[in-house]
Amino acid sequence: MTSRARVAPAARTRVSGKPEGAVRIAALDIGSNSIRQIVADVTPNGMIRVVDEMKAAPRLGAGTSETRRIGEGSMRNALEVIGRMVTLARQLGAERIEAVATSAVRDTINGELFLDLVREETGLTVRTLEGEDEARLSFRSALAHFELGKGRAVVLDIGGGSLELALSADGLLDRLISLPLGALRLTEEFMPDRITRSRVKKLRRKVRRALGRKLPVRNWRGAMVIGSGGTCTNIGEMHLARRGLHMAQTVQGTKVPCAEIERMLDLLVDLPAEERARVPGLSPVRADIIVAGICVIAEVLERLGSQELTVSSYGIREGLLLETARVRPTIADPGETRQRSIMHLAERSHYEELHSRHVQKLALQIFDQLGERLGCGEGERALLSDAALLHDIGYHINYEDHHKHSYHLITHAELLGMTPVEQVIVANVARYHRGPRPKEKHRNYSGLDKPSRQVVKRLSAILRVADGFDRGHSGAVERVGVEWTDDALVLRATPSARGGDVQLELWGADRKSGLLATVAGTPVTIATSALRNLKAG
Repeated sequence: MTSRARVAPAARTRVSGKPEGAVRIAALDIGSNSIRQIVADVTPNGMIRVVDEMKAAPRLGAGTSETRRIGEGSMRNALEVIGRMVTLARQLGAERIEAVATSAVRDTINGELFLDLVREETGLTVRTLEGEDEARLSFRSALAHFELGKGRAVVLDIGGGSLELALSADGLLDRLISLPLGALRLTEEFMPDRITRSRVKKLRRKVRRALGRKLPVRNWRGAMVIGSGGTCTNIGEMHLARRGLHMAQTVQGTKVPCAEIERMLDLLVDLPAEERARVPGLSPVRADIIVAGICVIAEVLERLGSQELTVSSYGIREGLLLETARVRPTIADPGETRQRSIMHLAERSHYEELHSRHVQKLALQIFDQLGERLGCGEGERALLSDAALLHDIGYHINYEDHHKHSYHLITHAELLGMTPVEQVIVANVARYHRGPRPKEKHRNYSGLDKPSRQVVKRLSAILRVADGFDRGHSGAVERVGVEWTDDALVLRATPSARGGDVQLELWGADRKSGLLATVAGTPVTIATSALRNLKAG
């Protein structure tokens, strides 16, 4: 029987223990540039929890394009790496170790000899994948981590030796493409000693011709492009670094505009090798092959006429893990994956459901009447909704400074369907639902770019008041109406149908209305038809 994928939005670090009934599996991907392993627990209902990860870059494919042989040095380094990974997997209690090899093995005449040595030294049997198999695993992983239920998508995975493309429509796989356009292979062919603009142009022409023959444009123009592999994650990390988002814990879901990718490429081409290795967000071990990789990404986007690259921090390993566990990813429509991740974090943190949902309802009521006037943009309603639901999860640690604990829990969670920028904003809005207002001296706030800081200030102003309107955690206020007058912004509370005293709620909202008054540029008055008004000081 095949289970549906429910990839746990937990931090990608080692965890202790094992869920009841789970099977611990290790998935090992032997690529041309790097070798990566993931160890995870898979429960009978398809829940996947990452236990540990390990990676290294022995460059098994170095020089193979010319010699068609894996070099002895690369082979020995790779064997040592695989030996360590297998030892770790066994020490962690992995019941199965599934290993695959890609282009460096399948394209060389001594690839089978290498696999024989792996089997002799570790006892591990490695399966060699064809290019289409790689593309299928990448797609399987993307399907579990992105909402592909509507529209067309192209999932690309660029490794050291090859480029894989999986084309889908409404979550259903349409075709698989594999091309010998890996970052290491192209670097050795066009830029073995140094990078120049003329060599970059020649490389891009070759990539453009290859894509023109194999990648169809009809029906795929403007498709969503999801990229996995080291080149793509480094693009995402450089993009976040350029925006000052040092607090982002993952690149998963990062959207990088085409223009930004071209700017990165332009910058990297002109930098000397030693300076390129120091670019924030770029892994130094990838600095010599990153230019070729970015060229391929840029040409795929140009061929499809797509406006941005969506970065996936998942790839072949996760697809292999899902395949081994016989987990069939659920095709998700827009919003579904994000909502599941948010609810998983809330439930895992034992959130106070009635209060959190009530504050969420009141916050959205205020936003719908006030958001446009405050300058809120598209997507901010969803950010406020998520922050309101999660604002008190810090209680899971303790009451004191629980708003700060909420911030850390949100930033360190893997929230699928949400970009890192959105995640950091949600965490900050939850952080400022109580306590001091957002200040430049707060590192979590000052590190954001100006537009993001403005979003945090607007939404936390609304959330603070909404939380105040449920000060007693009793749902005493049923609705909040908004009215602009010549000299004030009036928030009028309607008591719930069961009646009762809402004086505590009026006091709570008034006490937390100062930031909203600042954002709105006018005094805030808290009112109800049943009780006297309270004016914010």
